[in-house]
Amino acid sequence: MSKSKQTAQTPNATSNARATTTSLATTASSIVKKAAKSVLTKKAAKDFVKSPAKSTADKSVPQASKAPNIKLLRSGLAALPSFQYSGIEAGIKYKKRKDMSLIFSPYPCVGAGVFTTNKVRAACVEYDEQILKKRHMFHAIVANAGNANACTGAQGEKACKESAITAGALLGIEPQQILLSSTGVIGVQLPLDRVKKGIALLSQHKASTREAAKAAAQGIMTTDLVEKEAAVEFVASNGKRVRLAGIAKGSGMIHPNMATMLCFIITDCAISQKLLQKALKKDVKDSFNMISVDGDTSTNDMVLALANARAKNPPIICEKDTDYKLFAKALATLTTILAKKVASDGEGATKLITAHCHNARSKKDARKIAKSVISSSLVKAAMFGNDANWGRILCAMGYSGGEFDPNVVDVTIASAVGELPIMRDGKAQAIDEKLAKRLLGKKELDIFIDCKSGSKNARAYGCDLSYDYVRINADYRS
Repeated sequence: MSKSKQTAQTPNATSNARATTTSLATTASSIVKKAAKSVLTKKAAKDFVKSPAKSTADKSVPQASKAPNIKLLRSGLAALPSFQYSGIEAGIKYKKRKDMSLIFSPYPCVGAGVFTTNKVRAACVEYDEQILKKRHMFHAIVANAGNANACTGAQGEKACKESAITAGALLGIEPQQILLSSTGVIGVQLPLDRVKKGIALLSQHKASTREAAKAAAQGIMTTDLVEKEAAVEFVASNGKRVRLAGIAKGSGMIHPNMATMLCFIITDCAISQKLLQKALKKDVKDSFNMISVDGDTSTNDMVLALANARAKNPPIICEKDTDYKLFAKALATLTTILAKKVASDGEGATKLITAHCHNARSKKDARKIAKSVISSSLVKAAMFGNDANWGRILCAMGYSGGEFDPNVVDVTIASAVGELPIMRDGKAQAIDEKLAKRLLGKKELDIFIDCKSGSKNARAYGCDLSYDYVRINADYRS
């Protein structure tokens, strides 16, 4: 997996033990029992309880056991009132739907970003990467959907500069304090007149309300069926509550090699730019880089993060700080939620598939194996057809590049219905086809792989491959 491209800035002031087959089965059973209670399911929306924080009307749910100090918040971007948002209809490609978004902080922010490793890169990707190197403070992200502004040459570069100048004038900030993002059709010039009018509307409608936040999440959608938002909270060492929130888009051309299609993360944490960049770069390896819908790495992939320090926590300037570890854990929780939402909303998808690779020789091997399984078109098609085809899973593992011994591997498929061992010690197991059909008919599926060769684990997230994927992509340009 290629390394993330990183922007360099100075800091701002402001079970090593090897698991056995039994332990893997226990893990599978535990996940199965919790499946119906997952915070990502519809049922979870009814299970939110009031946060103990008296200073906010937000609601939260307890976080999973791996992050006991992190709370999941229900309100998405609106969890951070120190930012403002808007989403409007600019008519860039779509009619009668939102296609531009704004995230704005009246307070200066440190910024960080990771970008696509595709050699063909959109103008906004090049623009943001260069402007982040200038060590500016930032105030805003302006994004559009329907047009990628990729493969557009000098005119595309000019469109970025003019968009930033327009936004700066309307928001009362410098053009270099604005980051830009685009998504949509490649090779079509950005309609700058519509973009400029859209920026004017965005600046007029920005607010910290739930409605404005939701509009911003909708304004970056292309073939997405639902908007993708999430927010989390942790308590810093001085007792201050620190929040992170994000929105993402992505449904097709999803096989990131650094980040996701588009993801914007905001936080009121006081953290140096150096550590914000470090946390983001490290985090995407196990979140957005571990999802795949169709194996295509986009020209526009990016994750941007802004931190405006309004939480009043002790500034995080040292990697050894307890608060940095909490921040990194909160970031991982947030991005994993968003990554799973992207995977489950894959074009034409009917199921979310999670591949768990356990007991690999190295973390790199575990990542390769897990992601290869959820990226396989044949595995994805089998999951769509409710077919417990272990051969396709083992085949995907074999060409992944990850090291393992196929003669000892165990494979189990699970869902809310139960679990189905399909391989033990490299040998195929008798399959109850009726149980397999019921189990695989659920919307969330888990594939557990025990390599029995080490102690490193990884998870990857994908979706099934349905007839609708071809239909959607056959006429995407039109």
